[in-house]
Amino acid sequence: MLKIGVLGAGHLGKIHLRLLQQSEKYELVGFYDPNQENAEKISKEFGYKNFSTIATLIHAVDVIDIVTPTLSHYKCAKVAIKSGKHVFIEKPISNTVEEAEEIIALAKEYNVKGQVGHVERFNPAFIATKNMIENPMFIETHRLAEFNPRGTDVPVVLDLMIHDIDAILSVVKSKVKNINASGVSVISETPDIANARIEFENGCVANLTASRISMKNMRKSRFFQKDAYISVDFLEKRCEVVKMKDAPEVPGDFDMILQNAEGVKKQIYFSNPDVEQNNAILDELESFADAINNDTTPVVTLEQATEALRVAYQIIDCFKK
Repeated sequence: MLKIGVLGAGHLGKIHLRLLQQSEKYELVGFYDPNQENAEKISKEFGYKNFSTIATLIHAVDVIDIVTPTLSHYKCAKVAIKSGKHVFIEKPISNTVEEAEEIIALAKEYNVKGQVGHVERFNPAFIATKNMIENPMFIETHRLAEFNPRGTDVPVVLDLMIHDIDAILSVVKSKVKNINASGVSVISETPDIANARIEFENGCVANLTASRISMKNMRKSRFFQKDAYISVDFLEKRCEVVKMKDAPEVPGDFDMILQNAEGVKKQIYFSNPDVEQNNAILDELESFADAINNDTTPVVTLEQATEALRVAYQIIDCFKK
């Protein structure tokens, strides 16, 4: 079991603490939170050991789980890595691409592993369909959330859309060629609604919409590729696959057949792949333990998270133009 400590005991930090306490792959040593009043309250209520400084916590563990505000990710990661500790960093990896690149360089220099909390990679509906997403040429995503003051200190692109950016980059095996985007600030100082169109060198186009002032929550992605349409509902954890294949010579009574202008007949069939329910946050944390113990590449690497951040900032730059 790897000894792990958590930096930050806010809303998400408390979830990480609870799950790490349950994990069979980690030994939760304790946590540090700069708000000592909050830290003492959590320690008293749940029994987690509260460390008085970051340094003492880092010294006591093998792995540091960074669940602090984005602005401090870089500073926390730097201290942990320079102490030779593996780092799990909540998304986004850092506040700037330059900071993210330095985190990558430090991890290589000190020979430690890093993983970033792009939790949708562990969503069971995405896992169930990922191997079927082979060469998508059009992708459409909608990530809509009801208003919550928590998180409005950053643009909606870094708060919500980055989940979909990362998922798209993980399935499109091509470089980004061009980005167009627009954003609107309705209630915050930064955009609350954003739409982006990402064009890839291989011809794939992704259209992403994110909002944090919607009337209802929605997290859906649709992938279109030759002979297939794949729908993933990240919120409801459901998926649907619609495929086309050459029609049989003698169709059955209930077969759905389409014929194009050239006379080519295709049969349409639907499938709902089995979705195995999981706890995505626990799974991402434990996958990192496996990567450390087996010396394998983490599921979401520091490099991949940096690329998602780079694209997110290219989208934000479009707003300024």
